[in-house]
Amino acid sequence: MTNSDQQRGIKKLRTMIEGLDDITHGGLPMGRATLVSGTAGTGKTLLAVQFLHNGIVHLDEPGIFVTFEESPEDIIKNAYSFNWDLPKLIAQGKLFILDASPDPEGQEIVGEFDLSALIERIHYAIVKYKAKRVAIDSISAIFQQYDSISLVRREMFRLVARLKSLGVTTVMTAERVDEYGPVARFGVEEFVSDNVIILRNVLEGERRHRTAEILKLRGTTHMKGEFPFTMTSQGINIFPLGAMRLTQKSSNVRVSSGIKTLDEMCGGGYFKDSIILITGATGTGKTLMVTKFLEDGCKNGERAILFAYEESRAQLSRNASSWGTDLEKLENSGVLRIICTYPEATGLEDHLQQIKTEIDNFKPTRIAIDSLSALARGVSNNTFRQFVIGLTGFVKQEEITGLFTNTTDQFMGSHSITESHISTITDTIILLQYVEIRGEMSRAVNVFKMRGSWHDSRIREYVITDQGAQIKDSFQGFERILSGSPTRVSIDEKSELSRIMRGVQSDPDL
Repeated sequence: MTNSDQQRGIKKLRTMIEGLDDITHGGLPMGRATLVSGTAGTGKTLLAVQFLHNGIVHLDEPGIFVTFEESPEDIIKNAYSFNWDLPKLIAQGKLFILDASPDPEGQEIVGEFDLSALIERIHYAIVKYKAKRVAIDSISAIFQQYDSISLVRREMFRLVARLKSLGVTTVMTAERVDEYGPVARFGVEEFVSDNVIILRNVLEGERRHRTAEILKLRGTTHMKGEFPFTMTSQGINIFPLGAMRLTQKSSNVRVSSGIKTLDEMCGGGYFKDSIILITGATGTGKTLMVTKFLEDGCKNGERAILFAYEESRAQLSRNASSWGTDLEKLENSGVLRIICTYPEATGLEDHLQQIKTEIDNFKPTRIAIDSLSALARGVSNNTFRQFVIGLTGFVKQEEITGLFTNTTDQFMGSHSITESHISTITDTIILLQYVEIRGEMSRAVNVFKMRGSWHDSRIREYVITDQGAQIKDSFQGFERILSGSPTRVSIDEKSELSRIMRGVQSDPDL
């Protein structure tokens, strides 16, 4: 069955939840029930309310919310956190909250379990309000109240069948015990629905990592795997990394690095829509390059944002002033914004969302992140790589020049750039490192890689002054510079090497 055949067979209802319609290939199957399962605090109720709210506000599709756990008052109060005015929607006749929450007096339930009365109430509400969407939160609460799981499952089948006959699209939430255990607490909840979405909130190191996974969408296609998401002031926001397309424009326009000699080494500067990675040990001058790059843009009337994850605003300003740059003046003029955040303050999804929000609001043409390695602390390689893919994809999509730094652990000598897991995603890599030469500690700079452009492959000396940086061609005649301990090539060695090369070129058998 082709994708087009599937789409003709099953229509999809847009959730208008950012990212969810991408990973579900268009939304939730229309007229069917979708189970949203997760441990406590993963955002199940939020997704259910957002599903209804978005349908009403954006698509004028009335909805019914059936609550088995929280009181309607609590649901309404929590919704205000996201600027959702549910009482207004209720007054307009677009939303109805059906209260099936437990009796606060704690009265025991007597008799055989039967949802007939509730099913009829839901049916009546759907017809009265002409509802297109229904959210049920949560079906696990029903299983908890009764001993016979088989009876509850039978009644849930009846409820879902009735909802399907009415043509409404339903979202049901359920509790699960473990992040990677059974789909739901009682092991049968997933069988009453056609579709299953799992929300996770895994602790990695010191930070939580939220993901959403489409376990099944019966009879239709969807994206596979876990996708990071975060909770914003607008609700759940899923980052559909796999849905990103390599369709970004490619510009031949150059922008200056802020260092004249470095521009010459890069064939005229960085490409406007490229991602540049500056990697090196601490103190090699990465932040200086960031500062000069941003300053150059601001002086040309461009807007720029610096996301700093290692130094405070005061430290950045003090260091920049020692290089002849006044960051405070640039900020006060409205062309520069500096965002300083502690990396462990939140998860990578939240950091990514903050970056996207700041870019959307400020509309910069240049951004810098100092540094990516600080954000990589305490998270898995896969989680970090997902973050970088989402970040670089968004920056390229917005046609912004992005300059990122990465701090290596090795103080001297060569190091593997690929260990950062981001080398293949970046367009340009600039390598900074310490070398011991002529009895002194010096810094070296090398344009290690630059896609789509000639670049100077020589290793040059990088000197930090009170006016910024000077790049000198003072390492001529030395070899093994990248090892950290260069040695001078003698005249005899140069002549012998030249003779050998001439012999190779003239020998027809070689």
